[in-house]
Amino acid sequence: MIRHDILVGNYKPSEKLVVAELKKRYDVGASPIREALVQLSWSKFVIVEPQKGCWVAPISEQELSDLHESLRVVAPVLLRQSISLGDEGWELELLTAYHKLARLKNTQEEYEWIEWQNRQRHFHESLLSAASSKIMLVFFNELLNQLQRYRFHAICNGMNCQAINIDEYESIIKSVLAKDTEGAIEKYQHLVSNTVLQLDLAFSPAA
Repeated sequence: MIRHDILVGNYKPSEKLVVAELKKRYDVGASPIREALVQLSWSKFVIVEPQKGCWVAPISEQELSDLHESLRVVAPVLLRQSISLGDEGWELELLTAYHKLARLKNTQEEYEWIEWQNRQRHFHESLLSAASSKIMLVFFNELLNQLQRYRFHAICNGMNCQAINIDEYESIIKSVLAKDTEGAIEKYQHLVSNTVLQLDLAFSPAA
C-alpha cells in the first residue's frame, strides 16, 4: 500500500515518512510499517537513515539519464539471449502479455493507466525472461522498478498517459517471432528511448 501511494503521488519524492502517521493511515502496528519501509528501501523507493528517519526516494534528471543508459547496455544482451534460448512456452507467454497490453490501448481512468503500467511491466519481463544471465535480469528488473516510479511521477504531473503506440510493441513481437534478433534489438531500444524521452519532456523537478 505504501508503494502504491508513492507511485500514484500520494507521497512526493523526498517527502519524509513518519511511522506514527503511517500507522494511523494504514491501521497497522509500527513493526509492519518499519519492515515495509526496509523492503521498499531495497527496491530504492524509500531511503532509510538510521536514527534519522525515512524519506521517499528523490528523483532527478541525472538519475533518469543514468537509468536510460543502463537499460541501453543491459537490454540488448538479455533480449539476444531470450531470442536464442526461448522455447514455444516463452513465445506463448510473450504473446499473452502483448495481447493483455493491447486490450488497454485507450486508457482513460486512473485504474486503467495503473493497470496499463502493470501490463507493460509484464510485457518487458516476459520479453526477456528466457535470458540465461539471471544476475543481469535482477538488475534489469531493478531498473524497471525505478523507471516505473518516474513514469508514475510524470503521469501525476500531467504527462498524457493516453499517448500509447501499441504498434511499437507489435513490431517487436513480429521481429522476435521471426528470430530477427538485430531488428528486435533495434526496435526495443527505440521503444525504451521513446519512453525515457516522454518522461524527460514531462519531468518537473519542482513538482
